[in-house]
Amino acid sequence: DLSFSSKPKVDKHSTGGVGDKISLALAPLAASLGLMVPMMSGRGLGHTGGTLDKLESIPGLKTNLSTTEFMQQLDRIGVAIVGPTLSIAPVDKKIYALRDVTGTTQSLPLIVSSIMSKKIAEGPQALVLDVKTGRGAFLQTEEDSYRLAELMVAAGEGAGIKTVAMLTDMNQPLGHWVGNWVELREAIDILRGQGPADVIELVVAECAQMLVLGGMAATFSEAKALAEENLSNGKGLQVLRDIVQSQGGDVRFVDDFSSYPPSKNQVKVVAPESGWVQAVDSLEIGLTVINLGGGRIKLESQLDYKAGINMLKKVGDKVEEGELLAVLHSDLDDLSAMAERIQRAYTLSSNPVQVPGLIKAIVDKDGVFPWKSWDYSG
Repeated sequence: DLSFSSKPKVDKHSTGGVGDKISLALAPLAASLGLMVPMMSGRGLGHTGGTLDKLESIPGLKTNLSTTEFMQQLDRIGVAIVGPTLSIAPVDKKIYALRDVTGTTQSLPLIVSSIMSKKIAEGPQALVLDVKTGRGAFLQTEEDSYRLAELMVAAGEGAGIKTVAMLTDMNQPLGHWVGNWVELREAIDILRGQGPADVIELVVAECAQMLVLGGMAATFSEAKALAEENLSNGKGLQVLRDIVQSQGGDVRFVDDFSSYPPSKNQVKVVAPESGWVQAVDSLEIGLTVINLGGGRIKLESQLDYKAGINMLKKVGDKVEEGELLAVLHSDLDDLSAMAERIQRAYTLSSNPVQVPGLIKAIVDKDGVFPWKSWDYSG
């Protein structure tokens, strides 16, 4: 019960992707603008990373807050990022782990029940859903992704929660880093007003949706300007510091990346020929990060939070033969096979390549709308 606060309660959830660090920047940004964000997140699932794993890459930080701790933190700083507890969606934690190791991560009923049980239990007034589609998503076809979006919107609206889903592209990783600590680091850069354009675009767009649904802005355009302002003035970054400190983490890592130990080994991946990047296989990228130590092969697998891949080149970029495409980071000794795998994940073209749009459409209770024509006003 979040009635102790008069702040609008709005949450966000992503169906999962490769390089998807959006929530790590979005939650503190939205809270810095006056929303209460009761965010219950998940761990790495299949080839995709998990918000909780990324956040826990900061030493000491805990995400298993009690209900009392969860409520107190929401009251104090307006946001908490936690996992399922014994009192909030208790069964989902076990089902989530079993899905990861039983090959059922793509089951629509299990996806809807897992996501929406947590979201409804939080008690928000509104919810923004980021439904990924493409090679690196759980559902790779747009048809399946639209169906998932419609089911989750219907579930949210049926529970009295204003719900909007954004269909977004996952045919290449988001941002330039894929892993745990390295993605949190990139999210921190976003909150510093820096970072890659695609991550900034999605963070701002989803924050704007949250602000409109929460009644903090009259139109999407107005909300977008508010979100951009708090990225540039550092207010969102300060809320992230507050989250880390409140949840027991070492705040110095937010401000000083150099204090975090690097991986023992780094291996460069170079372009075999000149051309333009036509495609980056995000599924292969995600699976390789698991093999580098950044994901779970078994339920009991221990994560190497440092492991990851720096994706230096993305779709549309011009590359010369021998130029760096990516760099692998891991404590493992022999990375040659994985470097070859990443090189094969890049498809090069002899002609310039147009960069596809990141946000494809909006799904709400009234139907599906093209993104370009969207300016939601409640």
